[in-house]
Amino acid sequence: MVSILPLTLPASVVDGHHVDLTARPSEGWGFRAYDAVANAAGETYVLCAAARYRPRDVASHDPVRQNFTYHLITRYDVDGTPTAMALLGGPTPGNVPTGLTEGSDFDLAVLPDGTVAVSSKPGNTHLFSAGLDRLVESWRSPWGSGGETARTGDPFAVSVDVTPSGRLLCVTTEYGVSNWAGRVTNLVSLSEPGSTLGPGAKATLRAIATHDARTDRQTAADRDPHVVFGGAPVGGANRPSPSLTEMVSTDDRARYDYAGCRMGRPAAMGDDLFVVPVFGRTYRSGSRGQVFSFLLLDGQGAARGKLEGMHRYEDSPFTGLCYTVAGDAYRARAFHLNRYGLYAWDAEGRMRARIPTGDAPFKALTHFALMDCTPAGELLLVHRKQHLLLRVPVPEDLGGLEDAVRAALKGYGPGRNALKRQYAPVNWHWVAGAAPVHRF
Repeated sequence: MVSILPLTLPASVVDGHHVDLTARPSEGWGFRAYDAVANAAGETYVLCAAARYRPRDVASHDPVRQNFTYHLITRYDVDGTPTAMALLGGPTPGNVPTGLTEGSDFDLAVLPDGTVAVSSKPGNTHLFSAGLDRLVESWRSPWGSGGETARTGDPFAVSVDVTPSGRLLCVTTEYGVSNWAGRVTNLVSLSEPGSTLGPGAKATLRAIATHDARTDRQTAADRDPHVVFGGAPVGGANRPSPSLTEMVSTDDRARYDYAGCRMGRPAAMGDDLFVVPVFGRTYRSGSRGQVFSFLLLDGQGAARGKLEGMHRYEDSPFTGLCYTVAGDAYRARAFHLNRYGLYAWDAEGRMRARIPTGDAPFKALTHFALMDCTPAGELLLVHRKQHLLLRVPVPEDLGGLEDAVRAALKGYGPGRNALKRQYAPVNWHWVAGAAPVHRF
């Protein structure tokens, strides 16, 4: 199986908008990867965004000069060939995302039937066919800061992860949490066996954890019917307890440190084991050394410990904002990559591998972001500047992870050079024109 994939831009966008691929972010051009996943067959899906912004006196109605925001979902065959692309969005006045590109913190998942799910805050979820040629279903929640705008809409989830049996591990939002305006990411939920997500069928989710339980302002109108606890929609005091904030606030000092904390994206480590990150506040002056916890929960929301072994300063995920924890749901393992190391844990939360990025063979890891772990047990890493996806096969014995990472990094250079000969990238932008592009 190919180990390196290029994150491609469609030639139709580059040519149609006369995109200057040499432009810098300070000049209004941006391209980034949000997420990457793979299905059991070995096909890979990558979600990226491309945006151009120019001042109003420069932009115009001419497509060549217009601002635009696109989200791109690219499907790759097992040999690494791009086979299809879904192109979402387009030119908009002021470069404001609309429709399928609206939201933030985009998440990608492949459902058991092959359908591709794209989710984002504050609760948008869009389903695409496996071939990316059809929009199957769409649930949208307006991006409002408060009032009736935030209450309306038809939300589903902020993120979706899939367990080996096909259950959906989701994060959903709530309105009326504490003193926050708008919908707040607050609930970890799990679909029941046999529950489906598809055209006209919104899976019922059972809440297993609440991040913030301060919901005195909620009313019956703020409850989402598809998220339940105790047989009724979640709302007010009807929710899992204790909250995640209470779980990590074990003493007076922790209560202070975790005040204003936030929940990261949960990941499945199995059908009945999940890791839920909780991060302390971030500061403009820097947050290295701030508190964080990677909690382990079972399918009923009961605490099963946490991922152990990380130092809050020396292993801080706040440097570079490296917040992703990836779960290997088929082997009950978890992984995390930040600027200081690559870490691996077993189902009991014991750290089984720590690869420091300060060591010479592994310094290149600081340029990669962890996206996911595939059903085949491969880590998907994306190079932030060179826009390449690197697959790292993880051995059954996590003690051999260091050798596997060393071999993958050693092969990265030759693989990248082969792709350069094939694509002739400009400023590390890989333009492809052969795969079908489906516009939405």
